[in-house]
Amino acid sequence: MRPLDPVTSKQRVAYGLAFFVVFVALWSWATFGGYVSKTFLANPLTMVQEGYDLLAKQGFVFDIGMTIWRVVGGFALAAIIAVPLGVLMGAYKPVEAFLEPFVSFARYLPASAFIPLLILWAGIGELQKLLVIFIGSVFQVILMVAVTVGATRRDLVEAAYTLGARDRGIIRRVLLPSSAPEIAEILRLVLGWAWTYVIVAELIGSSSGIGHMITDSQALLNTGQIIFGIIVIGLIGLLSDFMFKAFNAWLFPWRLA
Repeated sequence: MRPLDPVTSKQRVAYGLAFFVVFVALWSWATFGGYVSKTFLANPLTMVQEGYDLLAKQGFVFDIGMTIWRVVGGFALAAIIAVPLGVLMGAYKPVEAFLEPFVSFARYLPASAFIPLLILWAGIGELQKLLVIFIGSVFQVILMVAVTVGATRRDLVEAAYTLGARDRGIIRRVLLPSSAPEIAEILRLVLGWAWTYVIVAELIGSSSGIGHMITDSQALLNTGQIIFGIIVIGLIGLLSDFMFKAFNAWLFPWRLA
């Protein structure tokens, strides 16, 4: 290995799979070898059995679907509001000066701290859970999009003005095309954060979802189901990440040129 030397696609896949193989091997050694009590950590075989029981007998597929719906709904709502605001902040400095102090303040507030208020305002239904994800995502996206748009090369803007472009044309034909690949990458990253917020939202006052299942399993000391739920979250997140990457590469091919 040498610093910054690239690896091939096949090597990347092999290295990634090798880590999981090593991880499962260490997990098996610790649990099957009796070094860790099954009360605190189920072995891989028990985890698979509990996972099958959840899917085949306890309707866990419905819980997975509810969690995915909450993530997609809350994140989409945040993106619809955050991206235009971020573009305005990046393009117009007075708007940035007006909004940035509040956005910078709000993005440090943990979404979980709003749960008691959201339960009072919206109850314990779906709206409350969507709002937790929305609050956890929207301010991050606004600020990151604003920074990306504001970093557009000034010479491109000046060239557009020289060719007769108006202010709206600068945004539509210079700032947005230049920033769109990075904005898509920002959305991909923040979508990963949204998965952490949905579990927090489902831990309190929820009757469905992966987080609800994990809470019930904790009460029964069923670490096999807890681990299975965590793995399902990771697999769904990994799949959505790969899909987002592939979509971004297809939508913005010049970014990889």
